[in-house]
Amino acid sequence: METIIPIKGNVRYSITLDPTVWIFDDRRIDLNTYFSELRSEVDEIEEYKKDMGSHWSREIMEGATFPPTLKTEKIYEKTKMLTGTFGIFLHNFLKIAEPDEHAKTLVFETSEGKEHRFPYDQREEIIFKFSQEGKPLVDDGPVHLLLKDGSNQDHPIRNIMAIRVE
Repeated sequence: METIIPIKGNVRYSITLDPTVWIFDDRRIDLNTYFSELRSEVDEIEEYKKDMGSHWSREIMEGATFPPTLKTEKIYEKTKMLTGTFGIFLHNFLKIAEPDEHAKTLVFETSEGKEHRFPYDQREEIIFKFSQEGKPLVDDGPVHLLLKDGSNQDHPIRNIMAIRVE
């Protein structure tokens, strides 16, 4: 099984994706909870400002303290990475490839010779699942294509070998 997925076609930069390193990417999402929890769209910059403001206020009031739970939190995060089921949004990588402004379609080529087409406007709805219970998707991977609404969660598109922008 090839683990590298090229993004090619009507893009400024043809790039390759390596799902084996996404486990370390902060943009990964936990698929064990993603489809079952209620979400609201969050402005990341505003969220960051709020967190930093509350952290700054706490340090002013209490002084800089390092909680004794810091080691426990690190162990928990490491365990979660080794046992979790994760995905990442495709649009994160499409931004880097810089598709042409006239791009209309995303074509996902599979190892079975099939092509799955999605309108380019749906790019933010596509999630690539890259691990199952801490293991890479070896048999039918390297990624599974899921839709953000969870409608194909039980029947994802598998064996994706390339992404073509048309």
